[in-house]
Amino acid sequence: MTLLRIEATGGLVLVQDLGRPGRAHLGVAPSGALDRGALALANRLVGNPDGLAGLEVVLGGLRFAPDRDLWFAVTGAWGSVRVAGREVGPYRAARVHAGEAVEIGTAERGLRYLVAVRGGIDEPVVLGSRSRDTLAGIGPEPVGPGRVLAVGREPAASVPLLDDDAAYPPPVGSVTLGLLPGPRADWVTDAALAALHESPWRVSASADRVGARLEGRVLERRVPGELVSEPTVAGAIQVTGAGVPTVLLADRPVTGGYPVVAIVDPGSLDLLAQVRPGQEIRFRHA
Repeated sequence: MTLLRIEATGGLVLVQDLGRPGRAHLGVAPSGALDRGALALANRLVGNPDGLAGLEVVLGGLRFAPDRDLWFAVTGAWGSVRVAGREVGPYRAARVHAGEAVEIGTAERGLRYLVAVRGGIDEPVVLGSRSRDTLAGIGPEPVGPGRVLAVGREPAASVPLLDDDAAYPPPVGSVTLGLLPGPRADWVTDAALAALHESPWRVSASADRVGARLEGRVLERRVPGELVSEPTVAGAIQVTGAGVPTVLLADRPVTGGYPVVAIVDPGSLDLLAQVRPGQEIRFRHA
């Protein structure tokens, strides 16, 4: 069995796979990697099935060393990736020899790196997933220096040969996300709905895996108060009584009492996962 020794972490580092859907009736959110496409791509680069567990790394600063030779890949955010001091770069499969250190630098673009190792991270399965749910405290503990992680058995598929220039780093500047109608759109004024679609917004510093608060216009409520709690979905935009919108994400509560006035298109959620606090977003009709 291959072991990874974690030598340093910068921001938050979590074990994540594609989550545990279908358990909302138990009060359990899906969780899983916020940038699901990046995790699937990282896994494909090293010959893994899409859903094997990897590491979600906020902004970088991760350094680890395996005790055996190992293939790995880094996708999602864009920044420096080094093996034993030599640059190998993101969005490609790279080989690290036993005892060599892999270092992931501060992200130049995007917010969350996704790191896959061939065989996947082999942490205990909780309710069908190895993902950490930061709200409920389910799944593997956040990864810190000194932690040793087991790597699973190598898959039968080989490491594919791919064009080294095939990379899709996160966008800089304004990011456009698709927006679908919400079930409680009538709880805000027509002017508020127009502002949601037409005005620029910024992701606030109050953003995590549970949700991302948006800064911009105040969305005037037509109906005051709260609802009896209703089910939520990833991408749901709730509006508080003060008119502040928040986009719910993977570790959200499974029910909520604020009205959901719109829903970020599921095809845009990977983009949203890479938007930094202060970065501008705009919405378009999906």
